Amino acid sequence: MHVVVNAAMSADGKLSSRERTQIEISGPDDFDRVDQLRADSDAIMVGVGTVLADDPSLTLDSEERKQARRDRGDPENPARVVADSRVRTPPDATVLNDAAHTYLLVSQAAPTDFVEQMEEAGATVIATGEDRVNLTTALGKLEGDGVEQLMVEGGGELIFSLVEAELVDELSVFVGPKIIGGRDAPTLADGDGFTEEFPELELRSVERLDGGALLEWDVR
Repeated sequence: MHVVVNAAMSADGKLSSRERTQIEISGPDDFDRVDQLRADSDAIMVGVGTVLADDPSLTLDSEERKQARRDRGDPENPARVVADSRVRTPPDATVLNDAAHTYLLVSQAAPTDFVEQMEEAGATVIATGEDRVNLTTALGKLEGDGVEQLMVEGGGELIFSLVEAELVDELSVFVGPKIIGGRDAPTLADGDGFTEEFPELELRSVERLDGGALLEWDVR
C-alpha cells in the first residue's frame, strides 16, 4: 500500500485554531489539487477528531472526476476510513452516509453495541489492537480489500501515529500565508513526539500556490 499524507497548515505549522475550528488556509488551486489527489486514491483516511470537529464528507467535488472513476470501473468516490480507537464516531456522521463505503478502525476493546450500530449504518468495522488501533494490521486489512493508495487528511494525532509506525510514503503540505498561534492548537504531527531517531524527509518539489507554497516530500 502507498500512503500519502496531505495537509494544509499555517506558516507557523497549525492545522486549525486552539478551538479546533476549521480555518480556510489554502485557496482554489490547492482545493483542486486535493480533489485530484482524492480521485487518484482508493480510500481517504482521517482520525475521529476530524470527524467530530468538521463532520467532513470526504467525497469528490468534481463531477468530471467522479465520472472518470466510474469510467474505469471504480466507485465514483473513494472509500472513507476513520481511525477511532475510543469509539466516538456519531451515528449521524456524514462519513456514514451512502455517498461512499466507510471503514471504521477500532480497537478490540470496542463495545459490541457500538460495533453493531456502526455496521447497521453501513460501515465495515475493523477491530485490531487491545486498547488502540494497530495501524499496521488495520492498513494490511484495507490493502487486502483492494486499497492500493491511501490518502490521509489528518489530524495531527493520526499523522504522528502513522509516521511513528513507519507507514507513510509521501507527505504533501500546503503552507498558507496565515499565522494562527496557540500552544494548544493542533499541529501537523501531534501525539507523543519523537525524542530520538527523528524521521527524515527528502524534499521532492516546491511550488508557489494560492499565496503560499506546496511542499512535497518522500518519507525515508
